Amino acid sequence: MAKWAVFGIIFLIGLFSEELRITSAEKLQLVYQWSQLKSSNSSEASQNVVFAANSVPADEDTFNAYGNLPMGVTHHKGFLYVTIPRRRPGIPATLNVIDLARNPSANNPTLDPYPNLLVNSLRRDFTADPKRIISVYRTQVDRCDRLWFVDTGYLEYPGGAGRQVQRPALWVIDLTINRSVRRFEIPPEMVEFGYGIPNIEVDVDDRDCGRAYAYIPDYEWRRLYVYGLTEGRMWRFEHNYFSFEPRYGDFNVAGQQFTWYDGIFSVAVGGRWENSAAERTVYLHAMASVSEIAVSNRILQNETMAQLGSGAYGRAFHHLGARGPNTQSSSHAYDPRTGVLFYAEINRNAIGCWNTHKQFTPENHGIVHLDNEEMIYPADLRIDSDGDLWVISNRLPIWIYSQLNRTEVNYRIWRQSASRAVAGTVCA
Repeated sequence: MAKWAVFGIIFLIGLFSEELRITSAEKLQLVYQWSQLKSSNSSEASQNVVFAANSVPADEDTFNAYGNLPMGVTHHKGFLYVTIPRRRPGIPATLNVIDLARNPSANNPTLDPYPNLLVNSLRRDFTADPKRIISVYRTQVDRCDRLWFVDTGYLEYPGGAGRQVQRPALWVIDLTINRSVRRFEIPPEMVEFGYGIPNIEVDVDDRDCGRAYAYIPDYEWRRLYVYGLTEGRMWRFEHNYFSFEPRYGDFNVAGQQFTWYDGIFSVAVGGRWENSAAERTVYLHAMASVSEIAVSNRILQNETMAQLGSGAYGRAFHHLGARGPNTQSSSHAYDPRTGVLFYAEINRNAIGCWNTHKQFTPENHGIVHLDNEEMIYPADLRIDSDGDLWVISNRLPIWIYSQLNRTEVNYRIWRQSASRAVAGTVCA
């Protein structure tokens, strides 16, 4: 227990503080914005051909501007990797890249299919093709210049038109050569369908790029999948902490009131334990929840323990407590320079924070940015290798339950140094 205490992980449940502190933090800066994504009207694929395959069908669905809703953002060395899950027909590419140097204006930057258009294209008859990507929600770049993501393999089309095109698969692309270096098809004994996989977190050894693990939450089945790069295998954990909290399934975002039952949704690798070269705390939470859970990465990387079942590892998962009212979060990420965990808080259109060296109480949780007009539904949050915080907001509840105003700005990408973001807050 002493190790947990060093990182401020103290197990206590306090009363909710009705008012969380909003202080003089330096707000996030707008980088890009769109009202709607537009087609380039070009059928020319990227010259960066990765896979040899058949040509792209000429009769693909007509571009659907409203259906192209950006969901995830990851920055790495001057490039933004932006995902557009296939929740509607007419999406040319589910994985895209923005070259910041070529897009100096904040308005309507160009998204190029990554690694190229062919890899992102659906086959005419929707047959499976392991060389193609069907639908991606969020990505992660590790310290070894590798882009990780899960292709759900699932088309989430409305009106009963959804279908599993192919097995969900974990991809790893080497960004230095823009080539896939690993594709692991998630076996059916792990999960039947891939549509409940919204996120990914990567844990890489400081000295060995081969010793890497992907932590993959599944909000539908309330499971956590772990893939070992060296092992070339996947195992899973199940725990009642992975479920949603019924009291916190009600949301009110931009006038849209709805109930979600999303379980475990985000995983963040925290700081090292004292006197340990590799052991770290891993934080995780359900979306329909205000609680945070912690576990050692050594537990998650133990395939044998996972196979023994929850009786063997159940007590290794610790309920830290509650963050406070309306703090339901999509993604969260840890900044090693400040020791701060940042949350994309969707129920109050804010970016929250907690300094992991402090006790886990509502009073020690702060807000670094809150905007009920422009940051409606922060869908993803990442911290890059330079210590910069990146956020994408997309007004998803309005898109689902009402109608976006196509003349207003609906999608925004934000940026701020993590250290500046927490300056003057309770998280500093």
